[in-house]
Amino acid sequence: MKDYVAGKAWKQEKYDYILEAGFGLFAERGINSVKMTEVAKAGKVGDVTLYRYFPTKTELVIAIAARKWTEFIDRYGGLKTPEEKEKLTGAEYLQFFVDSFFELYRNHKDMLRFNYDFNSFVRSAEWTEEQRQPYVQVAEAFGEQFHELYERGMRDGTLNPDIPEQTMFSSTFHIMLAAVTRYAVGLAVVIDSDPESELVLLSNMILSRFTKIKDKAEEENL
Repeated sequence: MKDYVAGKAWKQEKYDYILEAGFGLFAERGINSVKMTEVAKAGKVGDVTLYRYFPTKTELVIAIAARKWTEFIDRYGGLKTPEEKEKLTGAEYLQFFVDSFFELYRNHKDMLRFNYDFNSFVRSAEWTEEQRQPYVQVAEAFGEQFHELYERGMRDGTLNPDIPEQTMFSSTFHIMLAAVTRYAVGLAVVIDSDPESELVLLSNMILSRFTKIKDKAEEENL
């Protein structure tokens, strides 16, 4: 598929349009409920053209997931300049990372709905290692970002050194993503409070466990 698109602006434009059309349908109706012919129609291409870009539905779904998460990482990361990020302590960087899930919940519920269905879809889908790569690269991008904040937190002493990096990353990512997803897709109904107040409480619990607050004696000795 990359060879088919490479070097042709009009092919890239159609590729992008197909991804957006597919994302809109999948997020609204669920991946299994949408036929490839419907994606072709929404993407304003013929069925044969769609299959030239994406020979299988699995490849299309993975491409959409990789594109949307990459866009989100770039967009959210751009909220702070490199200079601003450089000034963050490890704990402040972790706060920025946790806050990204609030951004997802507030402004990208369609992405959370798609991702919820994506997880169910890929568990039953057959995909090769090559097909998996775009999504693996996105997961690695999240891990690299977290590695940077973890290393900084170990250097400046603002993160808990008793918690291994992989444990901290996996727990933070999966707990927060699961929480915002449940609210976004309606799996959790809050009667007497605002969902965000519960998300704030959850994020505070994570931060209190993973950050290290210096006591007064430590601060005076610095």
